[in-house]
Amino acid sequence: MTTVGILGGGQLARMLALAGAPLGLRFLVMDTSAEACAGQFAPLLVGDYRDEAALADFAARVDVVTFDFENVPAESARWLSDRVPVFPNPGALGVAQDRLAEKSLFRELGIPVPPFADVASRQELDAALAQIGAPCILKTRRLGYDGKGQFRLRPLSGDEAAAGGAAAGRMPGADADTRGVATSVAPAEGPESRSGHVGATQGLEPAGRTVGATEGTTYAEASAGAGTAATAMPAPVQQVADAAWAALGSQAGRVGLILESFVPFDRELSVVAMRGRDGGFHAWPLTENWHVDGVLSASLAPARVDRALVETAHGHARRLADALDYVGVFALELFCRDGELLANELAPRVHNSGHWTIEGAETSQFENHLRAVLGLAPGATAMRGHACMLNWIGELPDPGPVLAEPGGHWHDYGKSPRPGRKVGHATLRAETPETLAAALQRVGDALGRQAQVAPVVAALRG
Repeated sequence: MTTVGILGGGQLARMLALAGAPLGLRFLVMDTSAEACAGQFAPLLVGDYRDEAALADFAARVDVVTFDFENVPAESARWLSDRVPVFPNPGALGVAQDRLAEKSLFRELGIPVPPFADVASRQELDAALAQIGAPCILKTRRLGYDGKGQFRLRPLSGDEAAAGGAAAGRMPGADADTRGVATSVAPAEGPESRSGHVGATQGLEPAGRTVGATEGTTYAEASAGAGTAATAMPAPVQQVADAAWAALGSQAGRVGLILESFVPFDRELSVVAMRGRDGGFHAWPLTENWHVDGVLSASLAPARVDRALVETAHGHARRLADALDYVGVFALELFCRDGELLANELAPRVHNSGHWTIEGAETSQFENHLRAVLGLAPGATAMRGHACMLNWIGELPDPGPVLAEPGGHWHDYGKSPRPGRKVGHATLRAETPETLAAALQRVGDALGRQAQVAPVVAALRG
């Protein structure tokens, strides 16, 4: 019997183990925490990902290795790959761990991406601001997720500038974007907000506030208008840069920094796809996503977009998978702005926005990931009607209203409640958009979650 090893023991590993049971697979999960929730369904090996003795024990007991989060040390994945097959390969993992390498690859492959610049020093931040302008986002190159490790630099209104220059809050004109508005780089759980990955973000410090320059004026514009050199930074922009560097500058030498242009997008989309050992590529229907405070709140499939956009998104994902010689399931997160797709990031694993595939597709992302890493034939990725996934953050609501729906499905991750923690999700499936919209409306009303379901209902009825 084949034993699959999974590095990381959160809900993604848990759902992989559940999907693998009908295939007759066994699992061994390695995590840094004895409380990792995948341990409720599979044997759990507790150890540090950099401990070669623990890794050797793990490798000796499995036939193939995969992972449920991208912050597994790439060197540990490479060490394991010398002893046992590891999928996705460590090179793909390494690219996905570094925002600069990731976005550089997007650009090399002709996948549109927002302007970005490497920031290794305070002086390079000034230069990057001059090049990109505000609004923009300073991010750690490594370890950030779900809005962590980010600091937003936005335009200020004239009143805010007159009041002192720095202000907290949402960027003007950024109502469509809710990711990480209350910017923070405080230590937290892994990319799927779960227990177990202690140490993945240790040392990241609180970032403080979102701040900005005088509205409508970038650093480059102000410098050019005054006829000064780029180093003669206007006072409001100086305050922006100072605050951003105070928040994240200490991370420049440790995990690196990148400045990215802010994208006032129309919608957020994701391609959830798989590539097999033989190079065969298969994608699920495009998914539309809504985030609150940087964390996924709801996903809808299929996304309400035209066929040409779907084909473009799938083409981007395929080029990326082929370039990385990727094996397994991954997600490519995209912004859509005025009909144009801009790549945001690659998630080299099964993904939160693909949870709807468990009930909403012929084959789930979890089963197909296992098929891919084992070299088995892929399952069909066709939809079964229309599906919406609702994320439960912090604590679980009453499952009754979801389970009362004919197409309602409940997933409890077996975690204790905690603010910001992903503790479960629900998927509602229906044959028509209107039937799904009505079901979501009933669930939202019953649970007091009208705001969570509202944008999905609007998309379905739009």
